[in-house]
Amino acid sequence: MAVNYICRHCRTEMGSIHRDGITEQQLGFHFLTPEERSDIIAYNPNGDVTVKVICDYCREALEANPELLLVANPLQ
Repeated sequence: MAVNYICRHCRTEMGSIHRDGITEQQLGFHFLTPEERSDIIAYNPNGDVTVKVICDYCREALEANPELLLVANPLQ
């Protein structure tokens, strides 16, 4: 199983964890509410997991221009 982290806005690949037997508790997923889990985590048919986070570039851009959050894809 691989856990792939991508930026939810610009789709930049931020990193991956390739380890069999890694648990959701080790990844900290158990701290998320069901709504957060469905928004952040996607389970792929091949067994991999995609986690949508925000990269530093997009975070800084959104902090400087919060009105971008009103646009569907602000930082493509």
